[in-house]
Amino acid sequence: MSPLNRLPSLKLKLGFVIGLAIVVTLATMLVAAQLGLALRWGALVALAVSLASVQVVARGMTSPLRAMARAAEAMARGEHGQRVATSARDEVGQLAVAFNAMAAELETLDRARRDLVADAAHELRTPISALRASLENAVDGVEEADLPALLAQVERLGALADQMLDLSALEAGATRLQRRSFPVAELADGCAGAAIEIPAGLRVDGDRDRLRQVVANLVDNAHRHAPGCPVVVRAAATAGGGVRLEVEDGGRGLAAGEAARVFDRFARSDRSRSVAGSGLGLAIARSIVELHGGAIRAEPVVPHGCRMVVDLP
Repeated sequence: MSPLNRLPSLKLKLGFVIGLAIVVTLATMLVAAQLGLALRWGALVALAVSLASVQVVARGMTSPLRAMARAAEAMARGEHGQRVATSARDEVGQLAVAFNAMAAELETLDRARRDLVADAAHELRTPISALRASLENAVDGVEEADLPALLAQVERLGALADQMLDLSALEAGATRLQRRSFPVAELADGCAGAAIEIPAGLRVDGDRDRLRQVVANLVDNAHRHAPGCPVVVRAAATAGGGVRLEVEDGGRGLAAGEAARVFDRFARSDRSRSVAGSGLGLAIARSIVELHGGAIRAEPVVPHGCRMVVDLP
């Protein structure tokens, strides 16, 4: 640890070190003169004492920079768990804090990338296995090819690929919103099997097609996880001039701790392992809502059920 770590500025540290070097040099020269040393020997002693004093005082000033250089080399090799420890309060310390934040973000992104690849491979394996089994049976003459079933699996693969591309574009910010004011009731068009409770005069500003996709995903999710249960789509104006959308079902609801992760990609609760779906619908809905500057969350319904709440500005 450097004795100068308490100073808040690198300029102050450098000024202090330079001033100290000058004072030590002059003091050493005076002592050497009083002792009767020759000028050249006095100058050499003063230089040595000054360098030693500066080394002691400035110890640790550049160590965070060297640590960051080593950590950057390790991160270039894929070791994203690197961190830099420093107690400095100056610009170098601030740089170390920013470096650690960047390293943590890269580690999170790398973990998300690995999880996405693993989850996508898992989701693709099921329809591919079904296709292979049917085609192998048809080739071996065990049974005739079930063309409707094969088509359904191909459509499932296509839908999964489309959803992954859609989500990737949304998360990368490559999706442009076509904003305009329109009646909120238009968002419920095509929501079969759901009761609609939306005031006729309520309007919202946003991308109609994208927000309709949000409502459709939420309704579809409710039907799949609560088959045979009533599903209600509601909307109301909020005190701040925004709009709140709700999609509520009367199913078993969410288990404890699931509300925070239902919007993650490929998220599946223990209760929904057997439910068909790609696990991307809610993730896409969250990305669209956040792109509009809004927020989405899941709430339990008493005595049972689940409510998806979307707040739009």
